[in-house]
Amino acid sequence: MALVFVGFMGAGKSSALDDVLDTDKLVEDQLEMPIASFFAAYGERKFRRREEPIVLRALRSGAPAIALGGGSVLSPTVREALREHTVVWLDVSDETAWARAAGEERPLAADREAFEALHAERRPLYASIADAFLPEGDRLVRRARPALEALAQAPSGTKLVWAVAGGSEYPVFVGRGLIGGLPRPGRRAFVVTDSNVGPTHGARLRDTHRTITIPAGEEHKTLAVAERVWRELAAEGMGRDDHLVALGGVVTDLAGFVAATYQRGIAVVHVPTTLLAMVDAAIGGKTGVDLPEAKNYVGAYHQPAAVVADVDMLATLPSEELAAGYAEVVKTALIAGGELWERVRRGGAPDDAVVVGCLRTKLAVVAQDERDEDRRQVLNLGHTVAHALQSATGYRRYRHGEAVGLGLLAALRLSGTDSLRAQVRELLDGAGLPTTLDADVDPEAVVAATRLDKKRVGGRVPFVLVRSPGDVVFGQRVAPDDVLAAVAELAHPRESS
Repeated sequence: MALVFVGFMGAGKSSALDDVLDTDKLVEDQLEMPIASFFAAYGERKFRRREEPIVLRALRSGAPAIALGGGSVLSPTVREALREHTVVWLDVSDETAWARAAGEERPLAADREAFEALHAERRPLYASIADAFLPEGDRLVRRARPALEALAQAPSGTKLVWAVAGGSEYPVFVGRGLIGGLPRPGRRAFVVTDSNVGPTHGARLRDTHRTITIPAGEEHKTLAVAERVWRELAAEGMGRDDHLVALGGVVTDLAGFVAATYQRGIAVVHVPTTLLAMVDAAIGGKTGVDLPEAKNYVGAYHQPAAVVADVDMLATLPSEELAAGYAEVVKTALIAGGELWERVRRGGAPDDAVVVGCLRTKLAVVAQDERDEDRRQVLNLGHTVAHALQSATGYRRYRHGEAVGLGLLAALRLSGTDSLRAQVRELLDGAGLPTTLDADVDPEAVVAATRLDKKRVGGRVPFVLVRSPGDVVFGQRVAPDDVLAAVAELAHPRESS
């Protein structure tokens, strides 16, 4: 089994590792001329016929690392042969690809508009065959190599998404049967879990030094509980060369905050056990606890050392918890647009590919803006009303995902995208999520709570609005009366429509 690097022109496949076997060079040796010259003389179709058997021989050669030409994967026979290997997609931006490929006599890099159109056409193909997703081409391969080699030993079907945020990088593994083989960034593993997850999954963790169990539920995501964990870690003599394992859903927020602050920062491995945590809470580095006044008001940015999403654990979730995570899936698909939105729009339970798509979408946003100063604010879609709804009801009425679903409907009403709102409402309703407020929830109290949103600037609360799937804008000014009308419609949809 080889590491096989695929991707577009200019991704740096041939320079990814020192020991890589470059199939483009093999092809040129067989053709006895440069690829560009063969293209010019005989065209792409004949080139692909000559290229295919050479690539297939390389894949059978036993080489530890192989770089394929950008178009090699157009061959169904090559794609079938890749199933025996670990396929690493080196993804690069149009700008990087063009800067590297233009002017090198590449036959398909003569016109920039056509070049970018071809890149867009091939991206879904690369994504469909990839086992590992590296977002910045060859720049990351050497640092990611230990994780790539671990991926090769992981259960079949496991995917690796490499996360980049600020100065931090870490692997995110998604698959089945992964919980028994977690990364170990520290000497001893201290587990933080909750009273629901611990009895179900805690025994599956191996080589752990101590498990700390906290009460389950958002209402226990507090400074008092964080202090209890800090003190238990101190009593056990945990040092900075040890690490935390956050096993659970809501637990990832609190344990991440504990890790960010204990001895001014220790490593943490997130093992999310809910759909919501897998696609949102466990990745991106936001950690925190709630105050009675507002959600996530005390926290820190602290990127994990690794994330392990074992999808098998979703089978043990109550249906209402799985549904709550689905709201975050819908939110992320609206931000992504394109193929991810089309998959989610068709309905049905999220599969592994949807989980990976959500992860890649969020991590791409976080890579651009780790600390919520710009683009990352789009991830707050639906959350302004959602957080206000949770705080106004004491964190006991609505699960986070349930509140996010309602917040999405309010945001879509404020966006003026009525047909899209109807689609989203149908998706949420089909998943068993609430689409109206409970009768005793006061819309004015919810709107008042939005004024404490931690993203407010100059006393103004910015909203995230949706023009269309994939076209989401942040920092939008919305009149208070319009916010009240959108929330009131959730309470009385017939009277307000």
